[in-house]
Amino acid sequence: MAAAATVDSKAEFTSSEVRFGAPPSENTEKGTVLLEDVFGDEEDHDIRYKTLSWPFVAAFMIAEIVSNGMLTLPNAMAVVGIVPSLILTIFLGVFALYTAKLLIDFKLNHPEVHNMGDAGFIMFGPIGREIFSIGTIIFAVFAVGSEILSGQLALSMLSNNGLCAVVFLAIFSVAIFLLSLPRTLSGLNWLGFLSAVFITVCGFLAMVGAGANPVPGRIVVATVPTTFYEAFLAITGPVFSYAGHFMFFILISEMRKPQDAMKAAWVLQGFSTAFYAVFSLVVYVYIGSTVASPALVSLPPVWSKITFAMGLVNFLISGALYAHVAAKLVFVRFFRRSRHVYSHTMLGWTVWVSLCFVSTAIAFVFATAVPIFSYLAGITASLFASWYTYGIAGFFWLYDTFHLKGGAEGLKRRWFGTVLAASTVLAGAFMCIAGTYVSAKLIADAYREGLVGKPFTC
Repeated sequence: MAAAATVDSKAEFTSSEVRFGAPPSENTEKGTVLLEDVFGDEEDHDIRYKTLSWPFVAAFMIAEIVSNGMLTLPNAMAVVGIVPSLILTIFLGVFALYTAKLLIDFKLNHPEVHNMGDAGFIMFGPIGREIFSIGTIIFAVFAVGSEILSGQLALSMLSNNGLCAVVFLAIFSVAIFLLSLPRTLSGLNWLGFLSAVFITVCGFLAMVGAGANPVPGRIVVATVPTTFYEAFLAITGPVFSYAGHFMFFILISEMRKPQDAMKAAWVLQGFSTAFYAVFSLVVYVYIGSTVASPALVSLPPVWSKITFAMGLVNFLISGALYAHVAAKLVFVRFFRRSRHVYSHTMLGWTVWVSLCFVSTAIAFVFATAVPIFSYLAGITASLFASWYTYGIAGFFWLYDTFHLKGGAEGLKRRWFGTVLAASTVLAGAFMCIAGTYVSAKLIADAYREGLVGKPFTC
């Protein structure tokens, strides 16, 4: 682990002495700058980032995490049964709240951290920075692709397949690109709130539609005997339905009071856990073992269209948020502490628009041209979400306890926290390995059964 750095959130610095693109801690080692939050004093800045209040951050978190998360859960319940599914959903919700607490504590102890790459640099040096940064970008771009596919499915459903799927993919991609362009998250805050409202309404309408149209002769069971492969394939839905922690550093960095971040996390996890449990139970009870993934396609046509229309708003705004995050990580890496970050310069805007375009364009190409994109998205979730949402939080606690609270003796004195953090790391590793295995087997089975389509087809 890299040596611990002294944190001073109110330190002064001279921007000309800082090497752009380097994490603040790298410059600190040269004795040129003391650490402070990534955007510094914004009093004289044209573009001000630190403007978000915690309710809007909570709305962003809900909009981003609940988006596609809830749509796979009824199908998971059909595979393993009501009892295991509810236990897992609630347990993972509590677990994600715990890992969010560790992540937020790490951010408050290291205000210079803007994204997972910065955290990786602090703990593991330059190699950690590159691995964590690349992983974040890949995961964000694949998340954009997933939202593009969800948007295309919604548009096709609403139009009765009125246009070729590729055309809908292109239309939705352009809309995502345009919405991702505001330089600060405050430019998206009301959209984030609107997105959270629409996905909630979507879920409630889906439950009403399922309840009003129960499937005759449906099969509903408490538990289902199954193999490890089938069980883990099903529970990847609940496991990754909480996969949004990779964005938390960036969101917190643009808060007026980062100390309030835990309030947003409480709202997120409390809402999502309760909503997931109720939604999956109600939809499964009324539709039964034939419920599909996404669950909205199992509703009667009229209800399916109504719910997809509500969800469409969320798919669009969540996709823009993911594209914004991918662009923001690279942009801050290029121009950290330079005038291009906080002033309206030609270079700054050119690079920013280009990054938003590239992140959306790559997602569009992958979603359109790669027949196994949905399976690859599963692999990226296994490789990165397992660590960003769960495993890496254990390293945050271990690092800060070792470097800020007494070294090895500090770890021994806090033996329960140490065991819990180490178990969190192991849990992340298990999710990563098992999830990757299941996703890889899915790809092999899809090719063997001839389920893989062709690129750029309607």
